Amino acid sequence: MRKIVIPTDFSVNAFNAFKYAVDLFKYEKSEFFVVHAYADEVYDQEVILSRELMEELKAKTLERTNKELQLLLDKIKEYSPNPRHSFKAISTFGSLVDGVNHLINKENADVAIMGTRGKTNDRSISFGSNTLQVLKYVQCPVLSIPEDFEYKRPEKMLFPSNFLIPYQKRELKLVAELAKSYRSEIHMIYISNFPADSYRQKDNQIILKEQFHESDFYFHCVDEGDKLEIIKKFIKDLEIDLLIMVNSRHTYLESILYQSTIDKIGLHPKIPFLVLQNYNRECT
Repeated sequence: MRKIVIPTDFSVNAFNAFKYAVDLFKYEKSEFFVVHAYADEVYDQEVILSRELMEELKAKTLERTNKELQLLLDKIKEYSPNPRHSFKAISTFGSLVDGVNHLINKENADVAIMGTRGKTNDRSISFGSNTLQVLKYVQCPVLSIPEDFEYKRPEKMLFPSNFLIPYQKRELKLVAELAKSYRSEIHMIYISNFPADSYRQKDNQIILKEQFHESDFYFHCVDEGDKLEIIKKFIKDLEIDLLIMVNSRHTYLESILYQSTIDKIGLHPKIPFLVLQNYNRECT
């Protein structure tokens, strides 16, 4: 059974990502864990509360959160009454990243899916603060869905890589299964003035070819340049439906995500963006 974690702040963007998730896995038996972290709603008060009042506020916030989660589940079931799908709502008092990671490890989840931005919806930035934290630190693949993006089959996937890191086979398997299910093309791009011919790079390319052997699989080599602009051009020219990158040291994504401020990130993906996490999972 596919297990999917859906972080939500009850925004329009979050629900749009939820809709994409149930559409993407509509042919699979899937369990969706919808999680809302509500600690900030308790702590971010303009007045200092006594411990007693704080506990009362915490209880009321939990009650409200549970009601909103139930309404959300009713709404998604009305949108997609799929007998293959089941849903669980989780309220967590803590940080979103900790809550999502706890769920991922407890349930051995396959992927987390959320909007690129939440309630604040600052269109001058690529990712909202919560989404950016999840992309960076959550220990499973994270699929972020742009604002107002309408579901379409992921027929073409773009996967930039320098072939220098050992991929997690579990995460490549998720991509391979999606590609097989939708008969997708997988296009890998290598951006460098030097050939990818080190032993490590050659071994990693073999792993990729083996993992994606049931899909149409293409390598593209491009001279060194502005990586963001090269990726954007490939997305446009090949009419890509899904962008895939790996979050690890010494990867293209590291140079994009790990900058001093969120507003310096210039990716602004207009298509779903799947980030694979090169972590060893705590769960089995």
